[in-house]
Amino acid sequence: MVTQSDTENIRAWKEEQNSAYLYTVLAEIEKDPRISEVYRRIASVELRHAKKWEDELQKAGIQVPVYKPDLRSRMLAWLGRKFGTSMILPSMQASEKNGVRGYRVNPVAQQMASEEQSHSILLHQIIRMTKGGVGGSALAQIEGRHRGAGGNALRAAVLGANDGLVSNLSLVMGVAGAALESRSILITGLAGLLAGACSMALGEWLSVQSSRELFAHQIGIEAKEIEGNPQEEVEELALIYEARGLTKEQSHSLADKIMTNPESALDTLAREELGVNPEELGGSAWEAAITSFILFAIGAIVPVLPFIFLTGTGAILTSIAISTVGLFLLGSVITLFTGKSIWFSGMRMVIFGLLAAGVTFGIGKLIGVSLAG
Repeated sequence: MVTQSDTENIRAWKEEQNSAYLYTVLAEIEKDPRISEVYRRIASVELRHAKKWEDELQKAGIQVPVYKPDLRSRMLAWLGRKFGTSMILPSMQASEKNGVRGYRVNPVAQQMASEEQSHSILLHQIIRMTKGGVGGSALAQIEGRHRGAGGNALRAAVLGANDGLVSNLSLVMGVAGAALESRSILITGLAGLLAGACSMALGEWLSVQSSRELFAHQIGIEAKEIEGNPQEEVEELALIYEARGLTKEQSHSLADKIMTNPESALDTLAREELGVNPEELGGSAWEAAITSFILFAIGAIVPVLPFIFLTGTGAILTSIAISTVGLFLLGSVITLFTGKSIWFSGMRMVIFGLLAAGVTFGIGKLIGVSLAG
C-alpha cells in the first residue's frame, strides 16, 4: 500500500530528476564554460538527491519508474534552447526556493535543504551578475565556494496578454450587462482594445525611454568620476567584489587592474554599480512599446471575437467560454515561473478573471436598468 509519505517521496524524486535534467540543459546551452561547469556540478548534486529518494522508495518496497521529463521541464528546456539561459533561470531559482521550504520540514531531507538553499543563492548571483557582466575572478571565487554543493521576456508577454484579456473581458461584459446590442458591444470591445493597447505601449515607451535617459546620465557621471577621482572609483568597485565574496586583497587587485583602462573601467562600473549594459541602456523603447501593444491586443481580442460572427446571448456565452480557456492557458504558462500546479494557477486565473467580468456585468446591468427606468 502506497502511503502519503511514499507519494511525497515519489514527487520529490521526480522534482530532483527534473531539476537535474534542466541544469544539464543549462550546461549545454551556456556559452561561458565557467558557468556551464557550475550548472553541471549542480546537476550532479540534484541526481544525488534523486538517488536518496530512490533509496527511500526502495526501502518501502516501491518500484521507481523510468524517469521521463515532465511537460513543464520540456517546455522550459525548449525555451532555454530557443531564447537562452536567462529565460528559465528565474523559474529554476523559484523551484530551488520551493525545494528548500519543503525539505526543511522533512527529517530525511535536512542536508538536501541546505544544498538547495545554496543552489538558490548561487542562481541569484548568476542572474544578478549576468545582467551586468561577470568578472572572471569573481566567478572563480563563486565556483570554488559552491564546488561541494554542486527573466524575463516570456513573463512580460504573459502578463501583457493577461492584462488585455481581463480588462477587455470586463469591459465587454459590462456593456453586455447594460443590454446594448451586439454591434455596440463589438465597437466598444474594439475601442477598448485599441485604447488599452495604445495606453500600454505609451506607458512602456515612457518607462523604457526614461530609464535609458537616466542610465545615460548616470554613466556620464561615472565617466567624470573616473577622470576626476579614479581612486574613489577603485574603492567602490573593490567593495562590490568584497560583497560578492572576494577577499579585500583580491577585490583591490581586481579593481586596480580594471581601472588601468578608463574605457573598460567605465563599462565595468556601469554593469557592476548600475546593473546596465552601456551598449543597450536597458533596451529599445520602441521595441518595448510595439511588443506591449501587440501582446495586449492579442489578449484583448479574445473576448471580442464572438461578437464579429454572433449576436445576442450566444455571442456573450461564447465570449465567456473562449475567455475562460484563454485565462486558463495563461495561468498554466505562469507555472513555468512559479513551479505551482497547472490546475492551481490555471483555475486561479480563471476565477479572478471571471469574477472581475461578473462584477462589471452586474454594474452594467444596474446602469442599464437605471437608464431604462
